[in-house]
Amino acid sequence: EMKEKTVLINGFSKSYAMTGWRLGYACGHPDLISAMYKIHQFAIMCSPTTSQYAAIDALRNSDEDIAMMRNEYNRRRRVMLDGFKKAGLDCFEPLGAFYVFPSVKSTGMDSGEFCEKLLKEEKVAVVPGNAFGECGEGFIRACYASSMDNINEAMKRIKAFVERNSQA
Repeated sequence: EMKEKTVLINGFSKSYAMTGWRLGYACGHPDLISAMYKIHQFAIMCSPTTSQYAAIDALRNSDEDIAMMRNEYNRRRRVMLDGFKKAGLDCFEPLGAFYVFPSVKSTGMDSGEFCEKLLKEEKVAVVPGNAFGECGEGFIRACYASSMDNINEAMKRIKAFVERNSQA
């Protein structure tokens, strides 16, 4: 039966804005969890006590905060999608995490060149798509876990960069 073979693994980084706290959990059949625990106890000591208390509080008291954060990230995502569209860069609408993955193929540059030049010329840091495998070549990854001011400024700079550097 699937219940005996299924493990739910989750963490607090994205849902509860607790990135860097290195805290997560696993739920599953006791035999599977026991086997996982044997490996875990020799690989990791434990999460800091303060992180554990914060996680308990997050689980008990954060439904409104999560809804507010989800709405805010959706707003930021929309601004970035619109910004890349205005810059002439195609971008699929992401449905998870807080990253967009626009194509830079229309610029005539590969992912690495685009990222290096953008950083040098506009002081905007993005990650080459090929850092996530060869299928990522021709794309960049940009994060919208930043302030709206930073996102708006970055999109303005990216648009100016693309206008100056595209092969059109």
